[in-house]
Amino acid sequence: MPRVDGAWARFGYALATLGLGPLLIWQGRQVRRDTPRLPEPPGERSGLTGCGPLLRLLILGDSSAAGVGAPHQRMALSGQLTAVLAHHHTLQWRLRATTGHTLGDVLKCVAQAPVEHFDVVVVAVGVNDATGRTRMAAWRQGLVRLVSLIQARHAPRLILMSRLPPVHAFPALPQPLRWYLGWRSKQLSAAKMAVLADHPLCEVAAVEFPIEPSFMAEDGFHPGPPAYTMWARHLASLIRRRMQVVRADAPHARPEG
Repeated sequence: MPRVDGAWARFGYALATLGLGPLLIWQGRQVRRDTPRLPEPPGERSGLTGCGPLLRLLILGDSSAAGVGAPHQRMALSGQLTAVLAHHHTLQWRLRATTGHTLGDVLKCVAQAPVEHFDVVVVAVGVNDATGRTRMAAWRQGLVRLVSLIQARHAPRLILMSRLPPVHAFPALPQPLRWYLGWRSKQLSAAKMAVLADHPLCEVAAVEFPIEPSFMAEDGFHPGPPAYTMWARHLASLIRRRMQVVRADAPHARPEG
């Protein structure tokens, strides 16, 4: 896999797009025709659960955030993440995610949703931007706008952005399409980390999934329940660590009298 950052990487991506374009388009059509289309799983998309200090959680994003690849939301990202956090918190949570959503779609979703406070906002988006060839400038600008909009409408203490999954290893994709989309996904992930690196409220979550069929859904494109388990546990550890820091930094109440 070539380098994913810098001007030479952008030039290389453009050159690969030009040189492999007809083959990539044909392979993309074949994949869309042959890959089974899995539905978003049934289950609750909001709730109140657990015990302990109140934590308000919002999950945004695409089909992976929506749990595609799991048979029920209990085994998807939202269900597994809320189950872990409920051991330590009274959790008020909501899932707003839709198959096919790009960064632009998530922006619209946040803009149209009611103004509501959440302590933590988890965002999983980017694969559809890789497959849809979202321009890098639009991707960077969209990330900045999304963070600003989330801050304005939800006032969180933490925004957790997940890195893109290992598209270069998706068994549903033939070569060279797998290589090409994997390269673009790594470029988008690198840009996400660079754009958000110095933002005090943001953290990019990087969880490494084993490259094994057992961690994939039957379509060879989405996570399966074991991958959702790893992802949820990783996010929960980041959330608990950040919330502990926030509580430690909070000013102590002044005694009365």
